Amino acid sequence: MRKPQPFPHAVAIVGVGMSKFGAFPDKSSRDLFVEAFRELRATVDKGFDPAVIESLYLGNFSSDLFEGQGHMAPIMADAVGLCPVPAMRLEDACASGGVALRQGVLAVASGMQDVVLVGGAERMTKLPTAQVTDTLGAAADTLFEIPAGFTFPGFYAAIATAYMHRYGMTPEHLMNVAIKNHENGALNPKAQFGVTIPDWMQGRIAAAVKKGKPAPTWRDQWDFLHDNAANPMVAWPLRLFDCSPVTDGAACVLLVSGERAREFTDNPVYIIGAGQASDAALHDRADLTTLSAARGAAAQAYEQAGVRASDIRIAEVHDCFTIAEIIASEDLGFFAPGTGYRAAEDGMTARDGARPINTSGGLKSKGHPVGASGVGQAIEVFKQMRGEAGARQVAGDVPLAVTHNVGATGSTCVVHVYERR
Repeated sequence: MRKPQPFPHAVAIVGVGMSKFGAFPDKSSRDLFVEAFRELRATVDKGFDPAVIESLYLGNFSSDLFEGQGHMAPIMADAVGLCPVPAMRLEDACASGGVALRQGVLAVASGMQDVVLVGGAERMTKLPTAQVTDTLGAAADTLFEIPAGFTFPGFYAAIATAYMHRYGMTPEHLMNVAIKNHENGALNPKAQFGVTIPDWMQGRIAAAVKKGKPAPTWRDQWDFLHDNAANPMVAWPLRLFDCSPVTDGAACVLLVSGERAREFTDNPVYIIGAGQASDAALHDRADLTTLSAARGAAAQAYEQAGVRASDIRIAEVHDCFTIAEIIASEDLGFFAPGTGYRAAEDGMTARDGARPINTSGGLKSKGHPVGASGVGQAIEVFKQMRGEAGARQVAGDVPLAVTHNVGATGSTCVVHVYERR
C-alpha cells in the first residue's frame, strides 16, 4: 500500500447540521436531512449560497429496505435544492457516513472541488424490530454467518467473551461505558436517549407508581443494571443497556478547501488525516479482541496527519455496543491491549478525564441512524474544538481530535484526524 502523504490541499469543515436523533414515525429520512441542512446553513458564520456546493456525498446503509426507497442521493440533493450537482450514495454498512466523509475529503484535498456537502441519513424505525435485525444482518456474511444464527448483538457478544477470556474483563466493566455515555448524552439536546441511567431508573419507578404497581426497589444504578427485567440479557454478556438503539436521524457537514475557508468562517476545523481499511468477516479472523481494520485506518490517518495517538485530546468512537468502545480505545492507540476497560473504570475516558471519549453520548446514548453516525461524530468534534458543545464541553484546549467509524463487525473502518489552528 502506498505510504500516506499530506493532503495537497487543506480541507476544512466550516458548517455542520444535525437533526434530532430518535424515532419519528411522521418523518422520512429526507425530512430529517432537510432539517440537518437547514441547521448547517445557520452555522456557517459568514453565511453562504448553497449554489457554491459542487457535489453531495451521502452515507446511507439501506434506505431500500428500511424505507423502500433506492437512489437516495439525488433525492436528497433535490430536497435541499442542490440539483443538478452530482450526488453519490456511499454504502459501507454502519461506516457509510464515515466513508462518505472520506470521499468528500479526498475530493477537496485533490483540488478537484472546492466546496462539497457530506451527509448521512437513515430512517430505521419504520420497520418492526425483527425486520430491522434482518436488514442490519445483511451487513454480515450472509453465506456463512447469518445462517448459523448470528445477529449483531451475537457478533459483539462473541467479541466481548473473547476479550473477557483473554484479559479478565467483567460485565460490570461494560456497564461503566454505558453509564458514562448516558451521562454525556443527557447533556446533548440532539440525543435519542438524553437521560442518565439514574434518571432513567427514577422514571421507571415513577411510571410503576403512576400505574398503581409496586415501586421497584433498586438501590442504585448498579442494582438497576443487574435487574434482568429492567436490563434484560440480549446476548451474554451484553444486556439491553450495552446496545445502541434503533434510530432515525440525519447529519451533514460542509467541507471547503483551506484556501477558501476564511470566506465562510474565521474559525474552521481542519481534517488533516483520513484512513480507511478493510478486514474479513468475523468468522474468518484469528483474533476477536481487536479490529485490524481500525488499527490500519488509524495508522494511515496518524501518519498522514503527522501525529501520534498520544497527541489526540478527544475522540468520538463507534460504540454500537459497549465492548466496541473499549476495543476502539485500544485500537486507536490510546491504551495498551487489554487495558481499555480499566481506563474506562478509572474515569480516563470521561469528559473530565485524560482522554474524553464520546462526549456526544456516543451511538449508545445519542443514537445510531447507521448512515448518519459517522457524520454525526464529525459534528461533535467540530463543536468541541470550537468551544460550542455547551454543557458537555470538555475543559481546556482541544487542538487535535479523532473520529472512528466502523462498518459491521469491523470489516470496514474509517478514521479521521481533526485540527484546530
